Amino acid sequence: MTDKNPPLTLCELADPGVPGLESYSPFCLKVHRALKAAGLPYARRHGTHPGVFKRYNPAGKVPVLLIGDEPVSDSTEILRRIEAMAPGTLMSGDRAAQAEAWLWEEFADASLGGFVTAARWADERNWPTFRKVFFGELPAPVRAVLPVVVRRRLIRRLVTREVWDEGAERCWARLEALLDELEVRAPREGFWVGGALSVADLSLFAHLRSLRIDLTPWQQGAVRRRAALSAYLDRVDARTSGGAAARAA
Repeated sequence: MTDKNPPLTLCELADPGVPGLESYSPFCLKVHRALKAAGLPYARRHGTHPGVFKRYNPAGKVPVLLIGDEPVSDSTEILRRIEAMAPGTLMSGDRAAQAEAWLWEEFADASLGGFVTAARWADERNWPTFRKVFFGELPAPVRAVLPVVVRRRLIRRLVTREVWDEGAERCWARLEALLDELEVRAPREGFWVGGALSVADLSLFAHLRSLRIDLTPWQQGAVRRRAALSAYLDRVDARTSGGAAARAA
C-alpha cells in the first residue's frame, strides 16, 4: 500500500478454516483476491452474521471494505475502488477490453452466484452438511428453526431468479451446459480478457472456486471435469493467493 492510501479493513464473516479459501462467500472471496492481486495490505474484521456490520451497510450484507473510516459495500464497487487505489492491477488494455472484463464480472455475480446459492441451500444432497457447518454452533432452539426459515426464503428468491424455478434436475442441467460453454471459452494460457488479470478473472474465480469445495461435492466434480476451465482457475488462484498480507482487526 502506498502512503497516499488509508488503512483498509475488510468486514466479513468467519474464516472457513479451509486452506486456500479465505471465505465461504464468493463476494468476500473476490475482494480478498482483488486486494492481494493489487498488493494492498488489509486487516480482517469478522462478524458472527452480516447484521453485525449494519452500521457500515444498512442492507446488512458483507463484504464491506473500510477505506480509512469510509465504508464501501458491494463487491463490484469495492473492486472499482481497489483499482482506483492501485491503478492497472485489476484492469488493463483498451476501453473495449475493460468493458468486456466488467461484463464478465457482472455475468459471474448474476449467473454463477445463483448456482452457488442453489448448491448450498437448495440441493438436498448438500444441505445437511451445509446446515451443520453454517449453523452448528448456534444454540439448539435457534439451530432448529433459523436454518429452515432462511433456507425457505432463499429458495423462494432462487425461484424468482429462475435458477430453481423448474427444480433440481433442470437447475443442474443448466449448470452443466454453462460449464461446457465456459470450458470452450477458457483461455489455454493467461487470463480471461486479453491475457492479463482483470476483474473478470476475480469474479469468475470466486464463484467457480465456491462451487469447487467439499461442501458441494457434485458441483465440485462438475467443475473439475472441465480440464481447461480447471487449469485456468488454478492459474488465477496462483496469481492471487499471495501478495498483500492480511491480519485480524
